[in-house]
Amino acid sequence: MRLKSIELGGFKSFARKTSLEFGSAITAIVGPNGSGKSNVAESFRFVLGEQSMKSMRGKRGEDMIWNGSAALPRSGRASVKLVFDNTDRAFNLDFDEVSIERVVHRDGANEYILNGSVMRLRDISELLSQANIGASGHHIISQGEADRVLSASSRERREMIEDALGLTTYFYKREEAERKLEKTAENMKEVESLRRELAPHLRFLQSQVKKIEEADTLRAELTDKYLEYLYREDTYLSFSRTHIDIELTPTKEKYVALTSRIQFLTHEVEKEKTDAESAELLSIEKEMQGIAGRKETLVRTLGRLEGETEVRARITQIGNIPHKEVEAFATHLERELEAATSLDVSTLHSRVASLLVSVKEFLKKISHVEEEKNPEELHLQKVAIEKELAELVEKERRASDSLNALRKRVEAEKNTSREKERELFAAMTERSKLESTLAQLSAKRDSFVREEEFFAAELAEAKALLGGVIMQFSSYPSLAKKPFSEEEMHHEERSVQQDRRRKLERIKIRLEETGSGNVEEIRKEHTETSERDAFLARELNDLDMAAEKLRVLIEDLTTTLETRFVDGIGKINVEFDAFFKLMFGGGSATLSVVHEKKNRRFLVEGIEEEPEEEATEEGVEIAVSLPHKRIKGLHMLSGGERALTSIALIFAMSQVNPPPFLILDETDAALDEANSRRYGDMIETLAKKSQLILITHNRETMSRAGILYGITMSGDGISKLLSVRFEEALAVAK
Repeated sequence: MRLKSIELGGFKSFARKTSLEFGSAITAIVGPNGSGKSNVAESFRFVLGEQSMKSMRGKRGEDMIWNGSAALPRSGRASVKLVFDNTDRAFNLDFDEVSIERVVHRDGANEYILNGSVMRLRDISELLSQANIGASGHHIISQGEADRVLSASSRERREMIEDALGLTTYFYKREEAERKLEKTAENMKEVESLRRELAPHLRFLQSQVKKIEEADTLRAELTDKYLEYLYREDTYLSFSRTHIDIELTPTKEKYVALTSRIQFLTHEVEKEKTDAESAELLSIEKEMQGIAGRKETLVRTLGRLEGETEVRARITQIGNIPHKEVEAFATHLERELEAATSLDVSTLHSRVASLLVSVKEFLKKISHVEEEKNPEELHLQKVAIEKELAELVEKERRASDSLNALRKRVEAEKNTSREKERELFAAMTERSKLESTLAQLSAKRDSFVREEEFFAAELAEAKALLGGVIMQFSSYPSLAKKPFSEEEMHHEERSVQQDRRRKLERIKIRLEETGSGNVEEIRKEHTETSERDAFLARELNDLDMAAEKLRVLIEDLTTTLETRFVDGIGKINVEFDAFFKLMFGGGSATLSVVHEKKNRRFLVEGIEEEPEEEATEEGVEIAVSLPHKRIKGLHMLSGGERALTSIALIFAMSQVNPPPFLILDETDAALDEANSRRYGDMIETLAKKSQLILITHNRETMSRAGILYGITMSGDGISKLLSVRFEEALAVAK
């Protein structure tokens, strides 16, 4: 890489656009004091990103701008542009020519421009560091600053040497890695915080999903058992009704026919007989008819009451809520509300909605119990009917006894005229038996009617609970895991089916206890929350892996920096000692790495505490030994000796890791003729590795330059550029 040119416009005393071409290994800039030639060196500092206005002899950015004169008004901005030949790709850019420009405006705003595109200063600095052009300015030694490397602290001197060794790129990379590591740590804390916030709600949703899964299992079990129960009940009821009807129909027909015959015989007896036996017989018949009618009414009423009592008992069995369950629900509600106090607003809304569903389900259970009305009243009605039935049975017995006694008297009379009475007696006796049979069959039929009604209600409840699948109960035999016959069902004890129904009720209660709420919404929210947590877990793992890689990178960069620094110090020492011997005709000079401890004092309530030791800092110290003198430290050197020592060190650093260019602003001012020749020899050696831009008054130095520029200033205060020959340069320099 080679520096091609620098262009100044409105920068300090260069009011007009001025361009210097660097076509030689050594370029010298000469001019009288005050002509503005040192502004060229400062323009290099400026364009390379120097932020200290003091190092450019100013207080603020505006001081860098041409401030005007009688001949030319002040400028609104100052700009400096460097142009490099990048054919060797020293800059990692796919351009053969790279221009870097800095512009400062009067309001203090700065712009950094790379090949016409505005960039950040950091980007420019990182690019320059690739070509060993660092921020410490070790390659720009302005007038009066040659001694800076000697007067700096050991820590500052280390930074200069690190910069000269080209370690700036590694520092940038390490700083960037440290920033990324810090940002990664912040991101990890944020992700961990999000997971902690999510955890209680996710646990709650997991418990809800578990309940839903339990409910699904229970619902599947309930469906299977319900299908069997309904199929068996439907088959049993159909079979039983058919057989009852087979028995009941002929019995009723016989009873109707017999009743008709009795009515006929009664009418005949009334026509033919008027004695006391006939009257008594007719009275008994009438009484027994009344008793039979009333008994039938009471039996039906009693059957209805028993059926209603049974239904209410079933409802009570379904809806009754044990005390333990109430306690468990209250405890659950209390825990959920306590957990909800630590949630954010969005999560709290979901939790409250879920609790509301649970409360509604619990209140629904309670409502079943509250619907029971006056069970005592039903009992009293039943007792009253049973009492009246007992009285009727007693009346019926007495009437039957009277009828038997009368029949015996009539039969004792062997009179054919009593034949109709005897036939009537027989008919009444047979009817009494039929009435008993009919009552039993009717009661049985009424019981089955109630069973059918309850079956219909239970089927409706099952459909509401389990959906349309329950209507497939008639196909249960094809779905059953083990076969069973209809014959077995027809003769099965009813207690077995009742046990099945009780098991169904227990499963339904367990299903209600799950209180799963809005299943789809809970499943969806659980899926989304689980995916969110899994995403955060993956992100946390990725961040942890990234942090580990960054820690390894930082460790590697630190190791590389230490290794290269130690190696560089060794190489600089060799060159430093050689240049020192050349400048002083003997003696020695070395650099050494030192560890300094810094102390801090604290004021507590106005009293100064004992110093507290801090971590050590590494620095670089310089040790010199002049020939024929007992001088071992820098503080013992004269001004001229310090100048020669600083030049020797600057040249040594430049020789070990040559920068693309080196600017020396009157660093030879204090040299005598002999040392000037040595200085000239050294710059010719340096010019083999770096372009040199020398600002000088020294004749010997001028003689080594391939290009000479003269800077002059007339009364208008504007610096002007002249291209001069060596003889002209001597005159200009004066």
